[in-house]
Amino acid sequence: MNEVFEHRGLRSAIPLLLAALLALVAPGCQALDRGAGPEDVPPPVKTPVAEHEKPSGRRPGVVNIDTEQGLNSTRAAGTGIVMDPSGLVLTNNHVIQGATTIKGTDTDNRRSYTAQIVGYDRQSDVAVIRLYGAARLKAAVFGDPSTVGVGDPVTAVGNAGGKGGTPTVVTGKVTSLDQTVTARDDSDGTSERLTGMIETSAPIRPGDSGGPLLNTRGRVIGINTAASASFTVGKSKPKGTHRGYAIPSDRALAIARQIARGQASATVHIGRTAMLGVKVRSGGTQGAQVVEVVPGTPADEAGVPVGATIISLGGAAVDSPTTLTGLMLAHHPGETVRMEWFTAQGARTAAMLRLADGPPQ
Repeated sequence: MNEVFEHRGLRSAIPLLLAALLALVAPGCQALDRGAGPEDVPPPVKTPVAEHEKPSGRRPGVVNIDTEQGLNSTRAAGTGIVMDPSGLVLTNNHVIQGATTIKGTDTDNRRSYTAQIVGYDRQSDVAVIRLYGAARLKAAVFGDPSTVGVGDPVTAVGNAGGKGGTPTVVTGKVTSLDQTVTARDDSDGTSERLTGMIETSAPIRPGDSGGPLLNTRGRVIGINTAASASFTVGKSKPKGTHRGYAIPSDRALAIARQIARGQASATVHIGRTAMLGVKVRSGGTQGAQVVEVVPGTPADEAGVPVGATIISLGGAAVDSPTTLTGLMLAHHPGETVRMEWFTAQGARTAAMLRLADGPPQ
């Protein structure tokens, strides 16, 4: 499939008196106080769907997520799913990507909480946050997506439009299974290839990302993640033209449990994120070329100039921006690493950088 689909998070610019700051911050791993473990999340419930059943409507366990991204002066909105009563919430990684502050509002008790990242998996687009001070929340009930079939009625619930308040409920049917899509985030131009997705005709909208896709018994069988790029908010579409995509809940929940246990891996990042403070692009035949440096960050303090091409980090070669991001996975905020770069004039330079604390990637 060559089509590109849009993530269903919602982002909008915040007018500021200060100049906007742009940065590509690369992720690292650091353990947090995890609190509840994976044993606190009930196992999926197998519930075969009978023919002619109706969509379930709204169910408990939905969280409206609002973030601020201080480095690029934007706000974002999305949705999360309560995993356990103590405040662990499952969502999409792209919902919290770049966030410097996160607020989660439980739509059952109407209370808002400051949230912090527990961990995330960029490749699978799954993240877990913790709502601090939360207790006795109503957790969602997870179902078994292996029982889902084409034609089954489904309900998508989420923070459509980022309006907050009572979640929006839309219905549709499962139109295909095990789909592969390329999902694009228009806020930063990044994209990712997602496999094994549930395709549905439910008209999910920006802000619905991270929300539950429910079967007729109100159990979570998917995490709403992307929709067809041709879908335009506010304009009606002919029946059957919409396509939305959800990550099967068993896969998302397995990753979320790994995050809750604090088990980092090649794709799962736990806790705080390390930051260099540069925006980069491909350097052509080598490296990652610096197109902007954020004032006051490690790269700025080390004297990395715009136009430089980063060629190594921590003794490992950098041949692209993606490689640079990947190398940061082994580092944590506060660590010191050696970075080498060529200036625009071709001079080879190196410096020791103490990595800062940055937003998740």
